[in-house]
Amino acid sequence: MTARRPMLERLRLRLAQGRPLGSLRSQLLRWLLIPLVMLVLLDAVFVYRNALDAADMAYDRSLLASTRALAERVSIVGGKVVAEVPYVALDSFETDTLGRIYYKVTGLSGELVSGYDDLPPVPKNVPRSENYPALVRFYHADYHGKPIRIAALLQPVYDDSMRGIALIQVAETLDARRGLSNQILLDTLLWQAAMVLLMGALVWFAVRLVLQPLMRLKTEVETRTLSDLSDVDPTLVHREMRPLVSAMNGAMGRLQQLIASQRRFIADASHQLRTPLTVLKTQAELALRECDRHPDNAHNMAALRDIVKSIASTTDSTVLLANRLLTLARIEHGGENLPMETVSLRALAQQVGLEMAMSAVSRDIDLSLEALDDAPVQGQALLLHELIANLVDNALRYTPQGGNVVLRVRAATPDALHGAVLEVEDSGAGIAPAERERVFTPFYRVASALERNPGGAGLGLAIVRDIAALHGARLELATASNGHGLKVSVHFNAPPTLLKNNI
Repeated sequence: MTARRPMLERLRLRLAQGRPLGSLRSQLLRWLLIPLVMLVLLDAVFVYRNALDAADMAYDRSLLASTRALAERVSIVGGKVVAEVPYVALDSFETDTLGRIYYKVTGLSGELVSGYDDLPPVPKNVPRSENYPALVRFYHADYHGKPIRIAALLQPVYDDSMRGIALIQVAETLDARRGLSNQILLDTLLWQAAMVLLMGALVWFAVRLVLQPLMRLKTEVETRTLSDLSDVDPTLVHREMRPLVSAMNGAMGRLQQLIASQRRFIADASHQLRTPLTVLKTQAELALRECDRHPDNAHNMAALRDIVKSIASTTDSTVLLANRLLTLARIEHGGENLPMETVSLRALAQQVGLEMAMSAVSRDIDLSLEALDDAPVQGQALLLHELIANLVDNALRYTPQGGNVVLRVRAATPDALHGAVLEVEDSGAGIAPAERERVFTPFYRVASALERNPGGAGLGLAIVRDIAALHGARLELATASNGHGLKVSVHFNAPPTLLKNNI
C-alpha cells in the first residue's frame, strides 16, 4: 500500500508523523529526474507516432504513384476496358526489394480486367483521402495471411462509344513499413536514452552546485565556538533560504537574551544574598564574642537574646528574598509553559486577604476587601495568587501604623465583556510619578521605601510586572484617592469562553 501512494501523499504523512525526510539531494534528484524521464518517454511516444505517420504518408505517396502509373495504361478498346501492362512493369508490380506488390484492375461493370482477382475489395466505410487531389482511398487488409496496405483509385475512362469509372487497386505488404518503423523506434529510443543520461548528469551537477551554499552554511555553523552566538550572514545562501537564516539568527538572539538574563539573575542574586549572609555571619560572631567575654553574666544572656532576634529577622528576610528570586526565575524562564484556566479573581483575592489578615492586624492596619463582582480571568492560579500577595504585602509594608489598605476586584464594564480589574490601594507615602516606571526594575527601591522598610528586596513589583505580562494584563500606578497613597491597578482581558458565550 505504502509503495503505491503518490509521492506527495507519502511526504505529507512523513511530515505529520515527524519522521526524518532523508537526503535533500536525493529528493531533489528524484523530483527532477522522475518527471523528466516520464516526459522524455511521453515525448518518445509522440515522436515515434509522428515518425510513423510521416513514413506512412511517404509510402502512401509511393503507392499512389504506382496506382496512377497503372491507371495511365487503362483505356477502352473495342468497347472493353483493357490494361496494357508490359511484362517489365508486371515484374516490378509483383515483387519489390523490401516486400511484395499486388495489383488489380476492375472494369466499368465490376469485371476483372487484369491482376489478382482475389485482392480484398474496398470497404464501404473507408473515406476518400484528403491529402491528394485524386479519388483514392487507402485501407489495410489481410491477403494470404499477410497484412497489406491497399490504394484504390477511381480512374475515369472513355472513348467515342462509352465512358465510365474503372477501379485500380495496388497493394503492398507491410514488411518495408515495419522495417522502417522499427528503425525509427530504435533510433528514437537511443536518442531519448542519451538525452535522459545527459539531462540526468546535468541535473545532478546543478543540484550539487545549488546545494553548495547550504554546505557552506553547515560548515560555518559547525566551526563556531560554544560562545559564538553572532548572526549568520544571510548572503551565504540563496534568497529563498534567507528567511530560514533570519529565523536562525532570531533564535540565537533569543538565546543570547536568555543567557544574558540568566547571568544577570545569577549576578543580582549573588549580590543580594551576599549582604544578609554576611550580616548573619557577623551577628553569629558577635554572639560568640559576647559569650566568651561574659560567660556567666546575665547581661550576656540579654545581649545574646537580642542578637538571636536579629539573626531570626535577617533569616526571615533572606528566606523571603530567596523565595522571590526563585519566583522571578520561574516566571522568566518557564512561565509561558504553565497551563492556563479560567480563574475567579474574587476567590483569589478573598484567599489572599485571609492570609494577610494577621500581618495587617500586627501592624495595626485596616485591610479591607471590596469584591462584589465574580470577575473570571484566564490565567494560572498560583501565579495570580503570587501577584495579589505581592501587591498586598507591599502595601502593608509601606503603610504606616493606623493606615488602611483596600483590596478591590471589579468588572471592567457592567457586562464584564472587557475583563476584570484588580486594585490595591494604600494610605502610605506613595511613589512619585517620575519613579513609577523604575520601580518595576528588579532590586530598585525608591528613597522613601528604604527608609520605611530597609530590609526589603525590591522584587515585589518586578514579580507583579512579569506575572501581569504573562497573562496579557496591563499595569497602572496612580495616586490613591486620599491624595498621597499609591493605587496599583491590574487590567485583565475577558476569558475567551466568556466572550464566546456572549456572542
